[in-house]
Amino acid sequence: MKPEEHAMALQGNVWLTVGGQKLGGQDRMALLAAIAEQGSITAAAKAVGMSYKGAWDAIEAMNNLAGEPLLERVAGGKGGGGTRLTARGAQLVENFRKIDAEHRKFVAHLSSQSHALADDFLLIQRMKMKTSARNQFSGTVVALKQGAVNDEVALEIVGGQYIIATITRDSSDSLGLAIGDEAFALVKASSVIVVTEMGGAKFSARNRLTGRVTRVQVGAVNTEVSIELPGGGAIAAMVTRDSGETLALEVGMEASAIFKASSVILGTPA
Repeated sequence: MKPEEHAMALQGNVWLTVGGQKLGGQDRMALLAAIAEQGSITAAAKAVGMSYKGAWDAIEAMNNLAGEPLLERVAGGKGGGGTRLTARGAQLVENFRKIDAEHRKFVAHLSSQSHALADDFLLIQRMKMKTSARNQFSGTVVALKQGAVNDEVALEIVGGQYIIATITRDSSDSLGLAIGDEAFALVKASSVIVVTEMGGAKFSARNRLTGRVTRVQVGAVNTEVSIELPGGGAIAAMVTRDSGETLALEVGMEASAIFKASSVILGTPA
């Protein structure tokens, strides 16, 4: 099957209402237009694939809702008379055509952005997710390393940085992770260590996200620190008040957030 056959597109129809009751949509307006062209309800009903009774039911409903006749009889003549639209009926058909044309342009414009709309829908769904973990990152799986018991997963997040997670083999199979898949990572603020001067120090923790401190909220026991990451992301850490004072944390200073791969919880969109 060709790729274009799987392409997403938006569709929609427009209809008119009076007092909450449906006056007419494309089917009824097509009937009125056919009456104007054919000069006969019988011929018009046949032209639009509607039964004669169905056509009359639609006409009566439209007349009642419009508050005035949309059709009028034409007496005599070579053909024995017929039916034509009143001025109000003709105006209704013309205005509907204009409205429908603008509606089609609107829907076509939205359809051209359907992929972006789908992306935003997924973003909104992620934003609605509730979790006790302060740090939530969305990214793409870029590496998978399988082990006998645990698997190691690398997730690229906004700004080009990476989060490494170690999860059980069963969890990996349950999530069905593959390279290129979208996934999210959850990290508790209490699992994050803040480092301001790396020097030549080495850490066993696999994850290190570096940025600048944007907020320092000192509490009676703990201090909450927010670090802005490249690309607009952020990570929060909860350190003891004594640790915060020792680090002399200030807004604007460079800092790194360090956490173990085993502290990362991975998930996939539903």
